[in-house]
Amino acid sequence: MSRRAASVLVALVAALALAPSGTAGAAPPPLRARAAMLVQPDTGDVVYARKPGQRRPIASTTKLMTALLTLERSNLDDVVPAAPYHPQPAESVAGLRAGERLTVRDLLRALLLQSANDAAVTLAVDVGGSQAAFVRAMNARAAQLGLRNTHYANPVGLDERGNYSSARDLVTLARVLLRNRFFARTVDRPRATLTSGARVRRIVNRNLLVRRVPFVDGVKTGHTAQAGYVLIGAGERGGVRLVSAVLGDPSEAARDDDTLALLRYGLTRYRAPVVVTRGAVLARPKLKDRDGHVDLVAARSLRVVVRRGERERVEVAGVPAELDGPLPAGARVGDAVVVRRGRAVARVPLLTRAPVAAASLGDRVTSFFGSPLTVLLVAVLAGSTLQLALMRRRATRRRRARSRRRRGTEAA
Repeated sequence: MSRRAASVLVALVAALALAPSGTAGAAPPPLRARAAMLVQPDTGDVVYARKPGQRRPIASTTKLMTALLTLERSNLDDVVPAAPYHPQPAESVAGLRAGERLTVRDLLRALLLQSANDAAVTLAVDVGGSQAAFVRAMNARAAQLGLRNTHYANPVGLDERGNYSSARDLVTLARVLLRNRFFARTVDRPRATLTSGARVRRIVNRNLLVRRVPFVDGVKTGHTAQAGYVLIGAGERGGVRLVSAVLGDPSEAARDDDTLALLRYGLTRYRAPVVVTRGAVLARPKLKDRDGHVDLVAARSLRVVVRRGERERVEVAGVPAELDGPLPAGARVGDAVVVRRGRAVARVPLLTRAPVAAASLGDRVTSFFGSPLTVLLVAVLAGSTLQLALMRRRATRRRRARSRRRRGTEAA
């Protein structure tokens, strides 16, 4: 092979090694939704956006704020009476009878899975005292969360002037809610059984993707004549989480297709490698005043989400150059810091793998003077100096004694 051909081959191999994977560079999927957004929460990346700040009717995704206020202001085990509600024929309801007593837990499940309007009104009256007061609280909470393109007119999501939000605001709200364990587990359920109330009710999640696609785990559907079909979605695979919103889709099938296409698109663009493994030695500071090192190990394993083709690194912080005891096994000494895009994004404590004894007096003396040979030489020199001093002292005493004897003889 010629030198020029070899150079070309090396350059080609290097280019292929550095290039992102084909899936990572894939074009965004075509969508039929009027507005949409896809976010990777760990990195904060906006993976896809179409008119993310456009104010639009949002149908039953209004109930996300109803759920948030209920979770923040109620106890799941509280028992409340069902409020009177007279639905229109096409509305989604759980069939609650006025005065029927149910737990907040069951009412939230009916709200989030079956999208029950009667459950929404019951929770609003219980939490806010009235629907009007609850709606004022909804708008106040939206302002606190910085949802600039959101305003509520009712707790249900029926078409009404002044009830709107945006794809960006709905994704933000969903991210807040998904931090709540009860909420996250509820919206990931295909079905549920409500055992409080006048009778047992079995309800089904209206989000078909949760029931059919393993990696999809939420969040909330919605549909009205003005809003079209709406879905706030969420999914996780291989440690990579994504949250999506599609608004104004023309049909339920289009809504589901758009959501699934967005989530799959996002999953091709990220990976979540294990960057720190529990028990791995990540630092070895020197033992103070003696030979040897201390093994510091990671307290736990850690995944970090990064874009495909992107690198992360692990740095050690707070670990001294020398370490002295006594320290038990498992003592925390510094941290392993994961850095992504120049910023620290996660920390893992570093622990001593074994007990560390304190340095002995001999160790400290040896450390002060240097090597053991130096200590020996110093000891010999000190001993010789002492012996010489004693010999001089004895010689002085003998001379004085002889001098006294001579003076005594001369006096006689």
